[in-house]
Amino acid sequence: MPASHPGPDAGPEQQRSASSGNLHQPGPSKPANPKPVGYRPANPKPAVVLVEPEIPQNTGNIARTCAATGFELHLVGKLGFSISDKHLKRAGLDYWDAVTLVRHDSLDAFLQATAGRPRFFCSTRGSMSYSAYEYPPDSIFVFGRETAGLPHDLLERYRSSVVRIPMLPGRRSLNLSNSAAIIVYEAMRQWGFPECE
Repeated sequence: MPASHPGPDAGPEQQRSASSGNLHQPGPSKPANPKPVGYRPANPKPAVVLVEPEIPQNTGNIARTCAATGFELHLVGKLGFSISDKHLKRAGLDYWDAVTLVRHDSLDAFLQATAGRPRFFCSTRGSMSYSAYEYPPDSIFVFGRETAGLPHDLLERYRSSVVRIPMLPGRRSLNLSNSAAIIVYEAMRQWGFPECE
């Protein structure tokens, strides 16, 4: 039986996915302008949060997952690439217009902006499988850098909300964009794939 989340913990709203009619438009679109600091939507939607992501292709792929599911995409702290990076745009294809992009200057700023929301911190150091939780519809899923993951002190602070994806022994980790897709679609499955075809 999935464990219910012990208490609120996660970030701002999302946007509807791109329509199927957009799938064949030529050329990648630009990432949307990020929402201003302090952005708080009236009706919070689920979100994927990337803390200091380093590889633009991963972020672009995650943007496509967000567009397809209606999740917001939050980028936190210093990025390892420019928002205008051609690899980022190419990986996101023509889905960028369907993504609500939110920027936070720092991890502390993100935590403050999303206080009271159900936040789940995704890490190989978690003790509970991602499938063991029941996710509220405004959940936020937080992922760390490709090379280092989330800070250890953050994981200790929110220990009861740290989830992991089970793997065979001796395997270090999955690709960041694959990990995000696995967890996002588990949440979508629990919610009955709302508004999806």
